[in-house]
Amino acid sequence: MDPAPHIALVDDHRDIRDLVSKYLGQHGYRVSVAESGAALRRLLERSAPDLVVLDIMMPGEDGLSVCRHLRSTTNLPSSS
Repeated sequence: MDPAPHIALVDDHRDIRDLVSKYLGQHGYRVSVAESGAALRRLLERSAPDLVVLDIMMPGEDGLSVCRHLRSTTNLPSSS
């Protein structure tokens, strides 16, 4: 049996993280959550998600900056 696909969910709003992660979990995905780009980087040190769902409008380091970092340092597929 293949392990469930792993999704990293990054959003600074706890309510959104909780709602989306619960929904994805109910549909068979393994979900890790992060509240910021820094938290995502720590998560990436421990695991390799198959997909990152990224909030663009976050305080501090915005999602576009986090996305550029991901593109330059990981082999995650891109939708662009």
